[in-house]
Amino acid sequence: MENSRLVLGLLHSVLGKSKPSTKGNHAFHCPFCKHHKPKLEIDPKTGFYHCWTCEPATKGRNLVSLLKKVQATSIQVAEMRGYFPGGKGEIDDKQYEVVELPKEFVSLTKPSTKLPYRQAKSYITSRGITDTDVIKYNIGYCETGKYKNSIIVPSYDARGRINYFISRSFERDPERKYNAPSCNKNHLVGLEYFINWKVPVILCEGIFDAIALKRNAVPLFGKTIPEALMMKLVQSDVKTVYLALDNDAFKSSIKYAQQLINLGKDVYLIELEGKDPSEIGFKEMTKYLHTAKQLTFSELLLKKMNL
Repeated sequence: MENSRLVLGLLHSVLGKSKPSTKGNHAFHCPFCKHHKPKLEIDPKTGFYHCWTCEPATKGRNLVSLLKKVQATSIQVAEMRGYFPGGKGEIDDKQYEVVELPKEFVSLTKPSTKLPYRQAKSYITSRGITDTDVIKYNIGYCETGKYKNSIIVPSYDARGRINYFISRSFERDPERKYNAPSCNKNHLVGLEYFINWKVPVILCEGIFDAIALKRNAVPLFGKTIPEALMMKLVQSDVKTVYLALDNDAFKSSIKYAQQLINLGKDVYLIELEGKDPSEIGFKEMTKYLHTAKQLTFSELLLKKMNL
């Protein structure tokens, strides 16, 4: 009980005053979504916290990590750590996962007379990828190894470190079209090195879609928004978000649209009519973006009813 009181006092010094909630929890104003009501609930006994508005981005059992995210002082962070001996309430800060390009990786900026090089060049040309794109994204290929006869497209984090890559076979009838390294994709922000978080961003499914869109496009590497990306959207100055997901991810688009609208973002839903951005191409996608209309809450409800 004494420990909980001290934890609560420390939280008040960092987050401001709270209101008692259910089951001994306390509700604070969330420093991430900045909702006008106290939506960030914290249990000072267990360290569990979540924001009713920007969950799952703001959710966990690590109050030390939470204090770091809100840029508390080193003394405050150390004090919080002392209240949870043995690591209780502080479960594994997300560690940077080291991802390396395959040792067989060869950059497509290096011309070759070999057949794999010519096949790789032919494939990326068919996808609308230019020489400028090859240089910008450091696109390459592998002739041998696990990713034999595949295009390799790396993703880089904000500091320029590789955090993921996608391989796509350029064989005519491959056993497996796509492959990727094993890592926790919840920690990923795709192509973060190229993203400006002060202007509108476009969320799309694949890395080839992001390359086709060219401007401030973040690949999800799937149909769900990774936790790290959602947190970035919550904490950044981004006001406008375009959702350009494939038709088979329409339900996900609606769910994320509602969540982003609740966070105060202006959301534009791009309905792609059965194609993905890499198939549509940059010029046509630009038209989609320019003619897109902001999704209102009433329109969102109507789309949910029609699912």
